[in-house]
Amino acid sequence: MNLSRKPEADKTARQRGTHSVEERLNSEIVQMLEMDGRMPFSEIAQKLGVSEGTVRNRVNAMKEAGLLRIVAIADPAASEYKADAMVCLKVAPGITPQKVAERLSAVSSVVYILWVTGRFDLMVELVCDEPDDLALFLEDHIHGVEDIVDAEVMLGLKNFKNQFLLKRNWEQGASK
Repeated sequence: MNLSRKPEADKTARQRGTHSVEERLNSEIVQMLEMDGRMPFSEIAQKLGVSEGTVRNRVNAMKEAGLLRIVAIADPAASEYKADAMVCLKVAPGITPQKVAERLSAVSSVVYILWVTGRFDLMVELVCDEPDDLALFLEDHIHGVEDIVDAEVMLGLKNFKNQFLLKRNWEQGASK
């Protein structure tokens, strides 16, 4: 009798194989929801060859685990925004980047804030309905404000790719 493999090893191998199948299915579900967050579970199930209940259970489990959140994101490129700018900020001594980020997060035209290394402390992206709104933002929230000592404003001229907001549209546009 050959006892080269222990039953525990077989069980571990099966679990790993099952786990990768489960991860692959979850990944495929997420990919479909990235394309259309309102896609019915029945349609996802049909495309993946599983039951609607399987899709529902997987989505709920990923949500409960904090792995998935389905939200609506407005696409600035599809909207009629007239100004898109990146503003690099140097925070004043004694002030944390987090404090400035918290203050700027309350401004509706601010869509992205990143703490960065290098010459600046924060990179802020904003989109405005009108070019004058950009000037007002800079005047009210950046220039002459005590928690910021330096700012560099870069006005966006053309968006070539936005992986986070335009994933579906970018792939379709690239084929034109």
